[in-house]
Amino acid sequence: MNEDQQMVGVSKNRVIAPETISAVIITKNADRTLEACLDALRWASEIIIVDSGSNDQTSQIASRKGVKFHSAEWGGFGPQKNLAIGLAKSDWVLSIDSDEFVSAELASSILHITSTSPAEDVFELSRISKYCGKQMRHSGWFPDFVPRLFRNGTARFSDSLVHERLIYESQSKRLAGYLFHDSFHSPNDVLEKMNRYSTLGAQQLANRGRQVGLLGAVIHGLGAFFKTYILKAGFLDGPEGFLLAVSNAEGAYYKYVKLYYLNKQKR
Repeated sequence: MNEDQQMVGVSKNRVIAPETISAVIITKNADRTLEACLDALRWASEIIIVDSGSNDQTSQIASRKGVKFHSAEWGGFGPQKNLAIGLAKSDWVLSIDSDEFVSAELASSILHITSTSPAEDVFELSRISKYCGKQMRHSGWFPDFVPRLFRNGTARFSDSLVHERLIYESQSKRLAGYLFHDSFHSPNDVLEKMNRYSTLGAQQLANRGRQVGLLGAVIHGLGAFFKTYILKAGFLDGPEGFLLAVSNAEGAYYKYVKLYYLNKQKR
């Protein structure tokens, strides 16, 4: 973690909240980032991990950090996160990913707001994501406000296999501080995630009855590049902005190619 990600001053000046907070995380082979993620959550009342068959050091890290560790078969991002939420016992739930890190300022904001009995039930966090080591400030990745903190029982994730979203009825409010996201660590990580996400995305579209031809796959890929690099000013993020636009294009292209072959197999 960098200096901004360390919990400097939070433990010394901790606001004692009358309401408790559960941090919930889903994992699969997350040992590269999990320890730093957990260290940035030391102030939480409980930390719950739902793991879907890791074969690295994920479970050992969880055991060493004293968090609550549960194993469950993979059911998609949305269902898996809802399973984790269902295990939370606290008044508030903070749902984050294993490659995300709560900054000291954001931790203070969370502890402060939950100690004041706010009228709002849902709060958005400002996320800054890295792509191959570079913090992206354009490309559709920033600004990026994600609803992740909510009163237990007031929100749940959609049942989507991928690109799940938090569903809630009340108005949300934004908190000060950043949630740092080490999204894609290396080109190999980009390729691995692109393959996995495009497969899940294709399956999700197939379940909805979507149809596409190969020309449609090409058009979606070109559209993703144009949106990321031109419309979202990815060119301002330098070489990484171009590489992100290319990987977004490839992800969209392969998602629809895989959808094409899924539908072809059905026929």
